[in-house]
Amino acid sequence: MSNWKTRFKFGATIFASTVVLAACGDSAVPGPDDAAGGAEGESSVPQAKEGDTSTLMVGLTNAPDSFNPFYAPGISGKWIQRFMYDSLLVMPEADSWDSALASSFETEDNQTFTIEIDPNANWTDGEPVKADDVAFTLNAIADPQIESSLGTRIAMIEGTDESGVLEEGAESLSGVEVTGDKSLTIKTKTPVDIALMKEFVGFDVLIAPQHIFGEMEPTEIANSEAATQPSVFSGPYKFVEYDNDNYVQLEANEDYYRGAPKIETIYGRIMNGTAMVTEFQAGNLHMAAGGGIGMVPIQDISLLEDIEGLEVKENPSFNGQYMIINNDKFPDPEVRKAFVHAIDRQLTVDNLLEGRGEVLSSMYTSASPYHSDEIEPLAYDPDQAKQMLEDAGFDFNQTLKFGVPTGNAVREQNGNLIQQALTDIGVKVDQQNYDFPTWLQTAQDLDYDIGLMGYGHTVDPNVSTYIQTGATSNNSAIADPVIDDLLAKGNEGTSVDERFPIYEELQQYMQDQAIIVPLYSDSQFSVQVDNLNGGINEYWAGSLYNVHEWTLDPQE
Repeated sequence: MSNWKTRFKFGATIFASTVVLAACGDSAVPGPDDAAGGAEGESSVPQAKEGDTSTLMVGLTNAPDSFNPFYAPGISGKWIQRFMYDSLLVMPEADSWDSALASSFETEDNQTFTIEIDPNANWTDGEPVKADDVAFTLNAIADPQIESSLGTRIAMIEGTDESGVLEEGAESLSGVEVTGDKSLTIKTKTPVDIALMKEFVGFDVLIAPQHIFGEMEPTEIANSEAATQPSVFSGPYKFVEYDNDNYVQLEANEDYYRGAPKIETIYGRIMNGTAMVTEFQAGNLHMAAGGGIGMVPIQDISLLEDIEGLEVKENPSFNGQYMIINNDKFPDPEVRKAFVHAIDRQLTVDNLLEGRGEVLSSMYTSASPYHSDEIEPLAYDPDQAKQMLEDAGFDFNQTLKFGVPTGNAVREQNGNLIQQALTDIGVKVDQQNYDFPTWLQTAQDLDYDIGLMGYGHTVDPNVSTYIQTGATSNNSAIADPVIDDLLAKGNEGTSVDERFPIYEELQQYMQDQAIIVPLYSDSQFSVQVDNLNGGINEYWAGSLYNVHEWTLDPQE
């Protein structure tokens, strides 16, 4: 096993949308036989009822991969978790934060942050949400015995190493101090940009109940009932059931401290993009989740634009699609750069996206304030690509294992284009399609040569979760001290002016080394019925900040 793997906190675990990956000892949501549906595990798919304003039907093209608040490697699982578990802050726009569990989140020196918990915030079992819950959550994320995908989110806190793991020999985070039932302080290793702290700790970390998870052995949490079929929440909705490959059902938390939700029941219905169009046409969906987890194929957007009573809006995206490369198998940057030159990325944007997107030069899209205009995408040049491979002594007799996840029609079609492009320069490629949870496990096991992956990005430029040595979502075997150093320096800046040159250098270095292939960023589409008050924002990641206030008006 390569040395980059040894720094995983516990071991990457996911669970498939159709079956439990029992052979890997993975945590799992209920299987089909556990669903409260029809006889012998069969279940009826919920349908929208005419005139019903109490139930919201949301379309998902990717099944949630986790209900564990400490572990959500995929954006679909994290999005569903946000209905159930609150964070300290909400983020309605890309550069603003409002109170959630934290009634105040203040600092005078950008290093010690004082947090007060809302006095009315309670768990659904009646227990108050306390500062101890916040401290427990942060310590659990840092605990090397507890599997977590959030280590990089807390890596700036005093008492963690660069991956967000508790310092060796320590029993708890030295930078977290509970000062009262509803108050605590968090100290960072050095002064940090308050925007980084508010987004990563305030918004990205969902607070878990200590009185539920704290009673367990750390190694038992992942497979516990509380993590797979949760029952105690602080958020606006409560988990009811997960019918694999069909739907997730949520019910309103009537005692929610920010106000009882207006919509009583929410179904996240799981289907492919084409089926989503059909369901919108039939009136069985109220909105698409968007954000890479509930996506209508680009070529079908015009069909939805023609449906009376349906609103379709196009928004820029922070997220991107990439071809990941197993750096263990291809350590030579010239070989990796040759792969980049072989792919006509503009063709993908022009044809598959119908111009609704952009070719990426780095992991930052043009929507990001840290995107560098000075760095252009590497040019499409198949002749140069072939020559570079020959000069590097590339073995043209080998066959590359090319992993492509299903569910995103454009990404699947782009996989076909990439396979053809590499074949055209003499590279043998065996394209293997997977459902997303299976592909994620395959990528984490490094059982591939090249593959396609969509990454969700924050407004803050810290992308360490994908490229830092040993990071949980580092599925490319990247172990580069230069990258690690730039990421560390980037976190130490306390303003955009200080941090931008560092991340610009990171973008150039990543292109020079071609450790990952930035492909494209497609526009995000908000699709929802016009009688829904609420729904997806321009800043998709923060759309659920006021979900408890959403309503469905009666249709005339």
